[in-house]
Amino acid sequence: MRSAAAAPWIAVLEELSAVAGDDLGHARERVQRHAADIGTGFRIIGEESERPWPVSPVPLLIDAAEWATIERGVIQRADLFETILKDLYGPARFVERGLIPATLVTGSPFYLRPLVGLTPPGGHHLHFVAIDLGRSPSGEWRVLGDQLRAPTGAGYALENRLAVSRTLGGLQGRLNVRRHAPFFAAFREGLAAACRRSDPRIGLLTPGRYNPSYPEQAHLARYLGLLLVEGDDLAALEDRLYVRTIGGLKRVDALWRRLDPRLLDPLAFDSHSRIGVPGLIDVWAQGNVVLANAPGAGVLESAAFGAFLPQLATRLTGADLILPNIATWWCGQPREAAHVAAELDSMLLSSAFGARTLGLPGDGAVSGAELTREQRAALLDDMTRRPQDYVGQEVVRLSTMPVVIGDAIEPRPFTLRVFAARDGLGRWQVLPGGFARIGEHPDPRAAVMGEGTWSADVCVHGAEPVAQVSLLPAPDSLHIRRNPGTLPSRVADNFFWLGRYLERGEALLGMIRTMLGSSIDADASAGPDDATAGRLVAEIVEAGAAPAPASLRRPDLIAFARIAMEARDGYQSVAAINTHAQRIAGGSRDRLSVDMVRLLDAPFPTHRGMLDRAGSLQRRYAAIAGLSAEHMGRTAAWRFHDLGRRVERARAITRAARVFGMVGASSDDLSTLLDLADSQISYRQRYLTGIARVPVIDLTVLDPGNPRALAFQVERIREHLDALPVLGDDGMAEPQQIEATELYALVAPAQAALLDPETLSEVERRLFRLSEAIARRYFLQGAEPLRASGLTLA
Repeated sequence: MRSAAAAPWIAVLEELSAVAGDDLGHARERVQRHAADIGTGFRIIGEESERPWPVSPVPLLIDAAEWATIERGVIQRADLFETILKDLYGPARFVERGLIPATLVTGSPFYLRPLVGLTPPGGHHLHFVAIDLGRSPSGEWRVLGDQLRAPTGAGYALENRLAVSRTLGGLQGRLNVRRHAPFFAAFREGLAAACRRSDPRIGLLTPGRYNPSYPEQAHLARYLGLLLVEGDDLAALEDRLYVRTIGGLKRVDALWRRLDPRLLDPLAFDSHSRIGVPGLIDVWAQGNVVLANAPGAGVLESAAFGAFLPQLATRLTGADLILPNIATWWCGQPREAAHVAAELDSMLLSSAFGARTLGLPGDGAVSGAELTREQRAALLDDMTRRPQDYVGQEVVRLSTMPVVIGDAIEPRPFTLRVFAARDGLGRWQVLPGGFARIGEHPDPRAAVMGEGTWSADVCVHGAEPVAQVSLLPAPDSLHIRRNPGTLPSRVADNFFWLGRYLERGEALLGMIRTMLGSSIDADASAGPDDATAGRLVAEIVEAGAAPAPASLRRPDLIAFARIAMEARDGYQSVAAINTHAQRIAGGSRDRLSVDMVRLLDAPFPTHRGMLDRAGSLQRRYAAIAGLSAEHMGRTAAWRFHDLGRRVERARAITRAARVFGMVGASSDDLSTLLDLADSQISYRQRYLTGIARVPVIDLTVLDPGNPRALAFQVERIREHLDALPVLGDDGMAEPQQIEATELYALVAPAQAALLDPETLSEVERRLFRLSEAIARRYFLQGAEPLRASGLTLA
């Protein structure tokens, strides 16, 4: 007979078998593919490209009764932290009474003295916390660490659940797995309830795309409907916080911050910070913006506080900690320091406050038994000089969970990160599950496992059916919204330049392909004649894509083309332009589809022949253009993306017409112009008598029905600028609209037979002025908060 404890795991194995059959590796690949489809990723500090998020197909199962104890322990701990923070930044009676050593507070780099005496908006320092737990082989849960500054991982827990539920589709119903959506809904309501406005605007403040957990932050912002903002997006004016948008300044009422608190405001903390918001703490002190969590909460994260929490819990709550700490000795006390020195071989040594110390090799905790003789001597020597910088902790051994390794299931140690958030009534709600981090090796010591190499969904299951709750509105909801929301100026800038770089890369690739002929093979038929090829080479050199070739002989042109396609350093090659586009897209992934991000992040082609590489790139450009044309909603973000494309395409075709289409142009020149305008087929269908200059100019420059012609781009530019918001309420055209109208008036009445280089040069100058006017009106200009007079702040 199956035991009650084994039944849930049998259900997991049956679901795995249904997916994988005899190949467990297939289940691992499938869940990884689902995670990639969701857009899950992470970045290692120092690396530019993201790595795929490593999720295991086997979830960690915790029954409802066991989870209830964890839940109570997390809430008790969160309440205890809130009580301590209110005192430390208030009357400081705990220090005065000797419950907390003063050195433990003032020695922490995360104790922010300027905040003493300030009451956070809503009255709470903490809105969202994370607790790291380890389960011993005997089944007891212990606290390994607390995350209070800017807890990460909740987005990964959500993404793990999505990926695993798509892989093991029947598990949720079979085990009555508790859902995540109610927790996130409660957190969003809690932030809104702490604000002073009934319909607040809430942002997620990110350090930017190079932060290791930026993909998680983008996913959370999208899921919760929060505005993803960076420090440059925000401005503090007259004790209010605003986000700089294409429609002017918009009031921000709360920030879920992922920024180090010391970098939040250069006027209050670190004056060298360039990613914070000057004046933000003044706004917070006036109660006009909620910060989750309040700056200064990190003072309780230090390992040294673990030595005092059990006693504090008993004194302040009258009860022991439900989830006990691992045994901790702070060396700032003589007796404890002597104990750590005597028992060094059986302890884990780490920094008391998280800062690097002279006596420990590296930045993390180390086992005393694994120190060399020289390292041991250095540690004891520094402990004598600065004992308050060190703590000793017991070496924790962890229980294991099943993990797919190769084509088998093996046990691996794990830790569990659990999350708690305040709801609309100020009560703590705990995310049912969190996420598990799994060690690479069977060694059960927590210090050896470190951050782990795999993650797993955590399923809290029970006998009671679970209601289906989602953050999505009910199907019969009457609330309809067609406005996609606020568009920050930085995001508009990103989309505009994403469009420009994509068009620029495609135009450069087109010149390279045309220069070498249709096949780009060494034995291909001849490309353009020397005069035309020379002009193409000059255009590529002028674009900064490559240095001039030694000659126009084919081997030299092929080498020249390779540099123009692939060079990374010092040249604006196709590869370099693609890198610019990737970086821009990486900073706006909360507004781009997974397919778009995947295409943009794809590595540069490494096919053996240049033909294959160029063809692969051309297909990728076409796929991205198709996604933007057919899959992006016609929002302001899309308009800026398309606007960038139109400006860049107009610039490219204008220059091409001036170089290859003026009086005296050869047949090769005109054919090249048709190639660069991607209009060969259109011309052949329209004119059956061969190539002539005036028809070519009309088709590529002045035909408003040709999506590659200059006239088409000018009309689209004018349409976009008419549809975008204006700042003034006087009904008068703004500078960017005036520039677009004047450009249209120059191009629309032009005649192909009379079009001359001077007119095309004037078009190029006007395109440059138009781009500058767009940037001036809509994009961030240093620290300037406003770009028009008479603006109403909303």
